[in-house]
Amino acid sequence: MPYVNIRLAGKLDKQQKEEICSGVTDVIARVANKPKDSILIFIDEDQHENIAVGGKLLQKPK
Repeated sequence: MPYVNIRLAGKLDKQQKEEICSGVTDVIARVANKPKDSILIFIDEDQHENIAVGGKLLQKPK
């Protein structure tokens, strides 16, 4: 069973998550020749202040 973990800074709405999951599932099913119902996707939404790049915490977009 393939699984995908997507981590991002900030929040997505339900529609965005549905589109991402649909697209990722389609690609894995096509490229890896796996049945769509075997693909498991996790989306982790982190707060910007919990992620650092180059030693500096990310700033929330305005």
